[in-house]
Amino acid sequence: MSESKSNSLWGVFKSVAASMFGVQSHQNYEHDFQQKSFVPYLLVGIVFVIGLILGLVIIVNIALG
Repeated sequence: MSESKSNSLWGVFKSVAASMFGVQSHQNYEHDFQQKSFVPYLLVGIVFVIGLILGLVIIVNIALG
């Protein structure tokens, strides 16, 4: 993975999504930990968790409604 591609928002998004679903390759995992800042990964991870919670709440409300 190239340096500029992994630091893009889309690259961080793909990396976090792959990690959350457990399909991240070991090579990409190692590359992510070599980055200078973890902040983009943290922010995208928080957005993913909030999105998951909101999605589950919506699904439950639809099912019970």
